[in-house]
Amino acid sequence: MKELEERIRQEGRVLPGDILKVDGFLNHQVDAALIDRMAQEIIREFKDQRIDRIMTVEASGISLAQSTALHLGVPFVFAKKAVSGNIGADVYAAPAYSYTYGRPYEMVVSRNYLHAGEHVLLVDDFLADGRSASAMIDICHQAGAIVEGLCVCIEKGFQPGGKKLRESGIKVFSLAVIEEMDEDHIVFGTRE
Repeated sequence: MKELEERIRQEGRVLPGDILKVDGFLNHQVDAALIDRMAQEIIREFKDQRIDRIMTVEASGISLAQSTALHLGVPFVFAKKAVSGNIGADVYAAPAYSYTYGRPYEMVVSRNYLHAGEHVLLVDDFLADGRSASAMIDICHQAGAIVEGLCVCIEKGFQPGGKKLRESGIKVFSLAVIEEMDEDHIVFGTRE
């Protein structure tokens, strides 16, 4: 998505450890109009597939998941990064890893909000090593749900996540793919 690539070029900053800082429009302050246009791109890509529910991970994927779900007329659920008092103990859980925070966590979704036979579209802000996406897929499989695909705002194509997921049969749709980056430049590529 050219508009997203331009925003990354203009406002993105590369930090040590292959961190791309895009908090001015994506994952701290949110440009709601841009998010809505990204959701419309996702809907065009998955228009011929049955989607019963959108799933994301707290917190940065929520705005895109909400906009996509609103346009599709389906509910969305976000996986929590810890069991909390208001979610209860009856959950699907999978080990995950936060690339940004550099630590493992347990991803959880209440069994009340993910059901067998549902067709689920996964949405997230970034795809790097694929561990968060793999945890969402694991949770869907535990529930007996069907994963229709994974949509991400930004894929770090130089990291193994996208390749591993595609090789496992998951349809991955990335709105922007970064092939290489450092503090002086960002090179975009494409994914099939």
